[in-house]
Amino acid sequence: MKRASLAVVTVAAALIGVVHGGTARAESPLGRPTTTAATTTVTKDVAPALGLPTPGGEHPIGVTDLHLRDRGRADPWVPTNDRELMISLWYPATRPSATPAPYMTAAESEEYTRSTGLGLPPGLFTTVGTHATLDAPPVRTRSGLPLVILSPGFGMPRATLSGLAEELAGRGYVVAGIGHNYEAHGTTFPDGRTTSCVACENTDFSKVGAVRAQDVSVVIDELTGKRHRTARKGGVAVDADRIAMVGHSAGGFSFVPAMLRDARVKAAVNMDGKYRHLDDTPINRPVLMLGVPGRVPGGQDPTWDKTWNQLTGWKRWLSVEGTEHLSFTDLAPLADQLGRPLQDIAGNRSDAITRAYVVSFVDAHLRGRCGHLLDGASENFPEVRFHQP
Repeated sequence: MKRASLAVVTVAAALIGVVHGGTARAESPLGRPTTTAATTTVTKDVAPALGLPTPGGEHPIGVTDLHLRDRGRADPWVPTNDRELMISLWYPATRPSATPAPYMTAAESEEYTRSTGLGLPPGLFTTVGTHATLDAPPVRTRSGLPLVILSPGFGMPRATLSGLAEELAGRGYVVAGIGHNYEAHGTTFPDGRTTSCVACENTDFSKVGAVRAQDVSVVIDELTGKRHRTARKGGVAVDADRIAMVGHSAGGFSFVPAMLRDARVKAAVNMDGKYRHLDDTPINRPVLMLGVPGRVPGGQDPTWDKTWNQLTGWKRWLSVEGTEHLSFTDLAPLADQLGRPLQDIAGNRSDAITRAYVVSFVDAHLRGRCGHLLDGASENFPEVRFHQP
């Protein structure tokens, strides 16, 4: 049985992270104990201080929140309400502000930990240190900055992709992490409401993808000024011609309906999401598929083979040895800090691999910076396998 982390298997088992994106594993909620000598005991009353890995790039990182209401569009999960979204907007700043950015609100952390049913400290995810500051002054450009939209796994708060967001923002990207309302265990709104994962009660993953595709278009409209409200909060300007979508699990497979719906999504990355929208409509835009060892041609997930044939533009299919479904999120390095590793390779290592290949991909397709990392096997990342069915 694979090693499992107290903090992360709670998410993997109870937040459907493993089930919807990979193959469900029959094991106890906590897995078997790790043999790591120095472990951290997590109790209901005391949570250890955690921190995201340090990002690269030359810029300080700012972050601000946007509350979007898509008036007249009934929420698909709670039809009596209009669709609402919370957006975390990371961006390159000229200097930090005086206010460190929190990882999750106390209410989000409480909802997220409670959903596991394992008695974790309610404030566990409020202890995570970030490298961004709130409402820092943004860099100014003659034209807008390239935009990367992040869509998290089903049931998972948008905060779980914060490390990747900081990496991209430090390198000069605007990054919009979408809180898809009622699809996460914990989304806090400015009026103090914190919603739960209503969609988790009766999951329809094809519907999830279609809803997220529409959410992506709403966010693009907002950030490129096509909606009635201002798109440039804090002076952060986006180049509407340079937009990519990167998602984990449900957020990963949702790039298919998003690209079919909206031509403004120029490139996409699927991080270990099982595809739910299978048809023969060609997608002639760049796509990177990045998955666990089982997601290989002819492997455990035939939807990757099917979708590969649907992609008619630039494309790469990569798998990473020693990883699990949640290895492409912040939970991998955070689990190691708790002394309960999630996977065979170190959490910081899987995090570094994810950041390196996603950055290389968006650099190539949004900025024309064609490095060689995506050309084939690299001695710097021997865990990464390239596949060409």
